[in-house]
Amino acid sequence: MEQQEEIVLAEQVPAWDAETEIAIVGAGGCGVTAALAAGERGASVLLLERFRRPVANTARSGGMIPAAGTRLQRAAGIDETPEQFAENILAKNGRQSDPELTLHLARTAPQLVEWLIDRHGVRLELVTDFLYPGHWTYRMHSPPERTGAALLADLKRAARALPSVQEIDEVRVEALVADREGTVVGVVVNSTRREYVRARKVVLACNGFGAHAEMVRQYCPEAANALYFGGPGSTGEGIRWGMALGAAVAFMDSYQLHATVAFPGEILVSYSITMAGGFHVNQEGERFADETRGYSEHALDVLKQPGGTVVLVYDERLHRLGLSFPDYRACVEAQLVRSAPDLASLAIAFRLPAERLAATMAEYQAARERGRDRFGRTTFADLQPPFYGIRVTGALLHTQGGLVVDRHARVLRSDGQPVPNLYAGGGVAAGISGHGAGGYLSGNGLLTALGYGYLAGQHAAATLRAPTPAG
Repeated sequence: MEQQEEIVLAEQVPAWDAETEIAIVGAGGCGVTAALAAGERGASVLLLERFRRPVANTARSGGMIPAAGTRLQRAAGIDETPEQFAENILAKNGRQSDPELTLHLARTAPQLVEWLIDRHGVRLELVTDFLYPGHWTYRMHSPPERTGAALLADLKRAARALPSVQEIDEVRVEALVADREGTVVGVVVNSTRREYVRARKVVLACNGFGAHAEMVRQYCPEAANALYFGGPGSTGEGIRWGMALGAAVAFMDSYQLHATVAFPGEILVSYSITMAGGFHVNQEGERFADETRGYSEHALDVLKQPGGTVVLVYDERLHRLGLSFPDYRACVEAQLVRSAPDLASLAIAFRLPAERLAATMAEYQAARERGRDRFGRTTFADLQPPFYGIRVTGALLHTQGGLVVDRHARVLRSDGQPVPNLYAGGGVAAGISGHGAGGYLSGNGLLTALGYGYLAGQHAAATLRAPTPAG
């Protein structure tokens, strides 16, 4: 194997400064879940986090874990199987993701949710207020706060309770260490100096490449000019390390946008308001697409509007729904949300043509009575004054392409064989959203983050009895 910039040959390591059974790169949702799954099995785990505060994409998400067949669903009278959930994912992505791997993740999801609740005390409840775009039924499981920050805090609390798990923050992993046959045997870290950590297994949980502008331009050019709203650590090194070891990649052109990030302010506005009846108008006061088909693909149309921004229009009832989400409350506190006693006053507040906005509202209400509009939207609300509005833009949350993995989250080479001792999940692993922005089903990000983390931690711990590779 030729030496690559991302790989240090084991024979060139002057001395090992530390040793662990499992080294996990990244302490976001994927990494901490992997640590829980491995640590509860007694494996010694070193969780390496680049930042001091939780800035991972999990922390910036809505904290919604999709799962079908949980007891929480059954208690709500929802009879759904993982197979039906997998079909929903495949229908959304045009059947582009691997069907067996997609089904395996769907079958893993209910185990994951109930394991987090029962084994580690993570607070999760079934969200039944509204359906996310593309979902056929209620299957989102979230902390009561409905934030990824609350979810990650619960995960980290559980990890700290395991004596075999040690997290080290503010340390950057610079490279993988491998022998000449490509077997991973450790990592290179740097906090105040360069050190070498020997590990029998390595899990890459350091997310995708949304924060790496050059990689975004190369692989996802449609999203290159969008506001980036993901974690700053998503700089793609985990993917590049795997590629340097001959790993296969897939869906590198896949990414998730969000259509309602407050502008200015850069605060995520819950899409529940849109799904429950809110609509989007451009500076001409006109609607331009079906807002409910999916917030990722809809964001592309938002970005095409004059100035790359639109106004989300809704009413008092939807405002109250929004207040159940901390991010929306933050928008209210930042005075980004404006209310008006009538539509004409709302038009003045956002400098929209009042007559055109009134005509748009009339068209919307007529479509509500018909049950369908000219864009194909079929869900509406009887919007009544007072009205509310907030200016939003489309933003890139995270990329969905990465290293090809198997059902245990082992990284695979182009010949289908695993890279020895290497696992990946979350944004480092190839996702299940197909190509582009349109195949993303809400929750796919956390499903592959926590799902692959769970699978990687289990398998890595279970196979530690294998002989330690030379190097």
